[in-house]
Amino acid sequence: MGRFRPSSASPTTPARGQSRGERPRSILGVRSVAGQALLLQVTVILLIVTAGVVALVLQAERDSTTEARRRSLAVAQTFANSPGMIDALRSPDPSAILQPMTETARKKAGMDFIVIMTPEGIRYTHPQPERIGKKFVGTIGPAREGKSLTETVTGPLGVEMQAVVPIEDSEGKVVGLASAGMKTRSVSSVVNRQLPILLGGGAAGLALAMGGTALATRRLSRQTHGLGPAEMARMYEHHDAVLHAVREGVLIVSGDHRLLLANDEARRLLALPEDAEGRQVDDLGLNPHMTELLMSGRQATDEVVATGDRLLAMNQRTTDRFGGPPGTVATLRDTTDLHTLSGKAAVARDRLRLLYDASVEIGTTLDVARTAKELAQATVPKLADFTTVDLVDAVLQGEEPPLDDIPELRRTAISGIREDHPLYPTGRLIKFVPSTPQARGLGSARGVIAPDLHNAPGWQAQDPERVRWILDYGIHSLMTVPLRARGVVLGVCNFWRSVRPEPFEEDDLSLAEELVAHAAVCIDNARRYTREHDMAVTLQRSLLPRGLPEQSALDVAYRYLPAQAGVGGDWFDVIPLPGARVALVVGDVVGHGLHAAATMGRLRTAVHNFSTLDMAPDELLSHLSELVAHIDQDETATGSAAITGATCLYAIYDPVERCCVLARAGHVPPAVLLPDGTVELPELPAGTPLGLAGLPFEATELHLAEGSKLVLYTDGLIEHRARTIDTGLDLLRDTLAGSDATPEETCRSVLDVLLPPQPEDDIVLLVAGTRALEDDRIAEWDVPADPAAVAVVRSEVTRRLEEWGLGEEAFTTELILSELITNAIRYGASPIRVRLLLDRSLICEVSDASSTSPHLRHAATMDEGGRGLFLVAQFAERWGTRYTPTGKVIWTEQPLPPEVRPPNGEVGGAGGA
Repeated sequence: MGRFRPSSASPTTPARGQSRGERPRSILGVRSVAGQALLLQVTVILLIVTAGVVALVLQAERDSTTEARRRSLAVAQTFANSPGMIDALRSPDPSAILQPMTETARKKAGMDFIVIMTPEGIRYTHPQPERIGKKFVGTIGPAREGKSLTETVTGPLGVEMQAVVPIEDSEGKVVGLASAGMKTRSVSSVVNRQLPILLGGGAAGLALAMGGTALATRRLSRQTHGLGPAEMARMYEHHDAVLHAVREGVLIVSGDHRLLLANDEARRLLALPEDAEGRQVDDLGLNPHMTELLMSGRQATDEVVATGDRLLAMNQRTTDRFGGPPGTVATLRDTTDLHTLSGKAAVARDRLRLLYDASVEIGTTLDVARTAKELAQATVPKLADFTTVDLVDAVLQGEEPPLDDIPELRRTAISGIREDHPLYPTGRLIKFVPSTPQARGLGSARGVIAPDLHNAPGWQAQDPERVRWILDYGIHSLMTVPLRARGVVLGVCNFWRSVRPEPFEEDDLSLAEELVAHAAVCIDNARRYTREHDMAVTLQRSLLPRGLPEQSALDVAYRYLPAQAGVGGDWFDVIPLPGARVALVVGDVVGHGLHAAATMGRLRTAVHNFSTLDMAPDELLSHLSELVAHIDQDETATGSAAITGATCLYAIYDPVERCCVLARAGHVPPAVLLPDGTVELPELPAGTPLGLAGLPFEATELHLAEGSKLVLYTDGLIEHRARTIDTGLDLLRDTLAGSDATPEETCRSVLDVLLPPQPEDDIVLLVAGTRALEDDRIAEWDVPADPAAVAVVRSEVTRRLEEWGLGEEAFTTELILSELITNAIRYGASPIRVRLLLDRSLICEVSDASSTSPHLRHAATMDEGGRGLFLVAQFAERWGTRYTPTGKVIWTEQPLPPEVRPPNGEVGGAGGA
């Protein structure tokens, strides 16, 4: 079969007379006579050599110590008596002079150190400069007394023989010490000269002894590699068994490229003929790559070679690395199944990675179109070269998709490896014909593969002209998966391949269905959010003011900006009140969504209802807070979400008195811009948020000059994640200061400065410039509690109406005032006053000190009274009662012709959202 070298023997095969676990014996075993004779000769020679070496070492140690003592003392004395030494020691820097001298002398004398020191032993010099200035290691007492000393010490350089001698001046005084030393091993001795001779002689004798024995066994050792006949037979049997039992093929090729050995596995893997051994490698009909590798003799490690339908991992090493004959040994291992499994594992790993990445990248927002685009981008190029997403139009609007079998779809997203593709562009409305894979997929709610679009007549029927363009472009395979979530088909996702030559397969379809299923849920969530958001926006817009009412007391501009996160609960109102007054309202319901918008609508309605009763601001907020508390109790009882964090600021401006009464319930304070450009933040009692039991609300009255601006807002304007309320208030004050702009311009400038980049909360800004009713449009009279005074007042009123150009209204006004003054005299209390105001309408007011309010009723046929208020209601456009701290006021409003309306009756204000 072949030849074997000792190095290839199995390490577990025991030799004869050797048990397992023992070290194998050498070829010159002690059991042979030659071996025993050789062992005796070696022992004698080693004993003789050892004795000689010990004697030499002892003699050398004694000689080295004596020589080191002599040389150290001589060098130290010579250096201590050298010319210039005394002058150097007395110089300002002895070290600078002596260190170079000592180092030069030390090197020339072959010493390990020469040290000059003070009488106290402080070094001036040393071979190691960092030790200069430190204490000398050794005995210096005798030297200080003028005596020389030699000793053995362990110093910085090791075990040393050192001499210490005094340095004396001309008077015999010791002015310094000199020391020189060297290691004893640095002194050469007789051992350096005799040891090589002794060792050489011993080695020669040992060589002659071994040579004779070796020559006797050399030939046998060459033939048997050190093994006996039994060991050789057993070794051959073991190697042969292992060689043919292993599941790896083994080939041995000689230096001249002949096959020397092939085991059974190699014959099976390579289908070798029976007479393969002994033939040239290139004559065996092997794979060219394998033939080239076997004949090259180069080293190879796990090099994969294809042979037939197998993939073989091949390793090759040379046989002459340990002095063997030239040639190579090659091993073969069948890795076909391993490569297959590795390939499948790699594909599975890539698919899992794609699924994971898609789960992170798809659905990052609640936007339908954005989610569709993320689906398309996540699958290119890992799954497809191009991906298109088509959705039902209703889904894009947040509505439920129709139940049609094949609805019209709008191309929503495209992603691809190139931009010049021939596919339908985004925004295109597509109606797939029933024969297309898309239509079949939508009908069955299952994915469909068209592996070869050149042989897909059903798909080609959709658009023959575009089909030719697509096929010429190189797109050859299609996979379509419907987007289905919660039992509803939302659209379809199409995957196209052009650059990748392989068509789509079932494994690709299963992966695509998982990806699309996740994306469909995200798209449906976005659709539902879009629907709810649109509903909330619609509700909010229906609840917010559609415009500003007609009034002449304030020039109003506003801004309403919803948060990006969704619809919130901020609101505002401008409400005309009797007596030419106007109420301003700003409120905030914490939170977003339908609940916040609905709560805002309820509170705004309640404020409107309470304002019709003409309540003071603090009283109105008290009633509103009680209403919120009752609503919370009802909603908590039914399991609904309670109102939390609702705040409100209510202000009433009177253009006649030129004052503003304000109260707030936990709301941010207003800002007042005075005509001179200064800005004030009035000290209003904060109050508790609405619905919380606590102290009563307090109102504050501000007197505002005409042309002042009252700025109301919500906390979203001044506070956000990167800005505190105090910082926002300072910024608002700085922005308003010195401005003489209109309310509309003020809104614009405030938002330019304070609007956050991405508002996290709703923002309401209301700027109201104050106006005043001129004195010539106000008429007042005090009325005595005497019925005869009614006629006097009527005549005064008629005269004033003539001055205002309202003579045609005199008769109606006389009837109204006659009834109201008469009731005040009969049922009220003094003082009684009458006031006429010429605003957008003619306002008549009769006040008295009584809190009793008249009621409108239908008088019976036989009743003598009860018809006065009925006449007032018939002739006046509106009438009512408002209570004051001193009594009540009965007021009426009469419409005026447009041509007689005062100039300041223009509706001031603009707004925007």
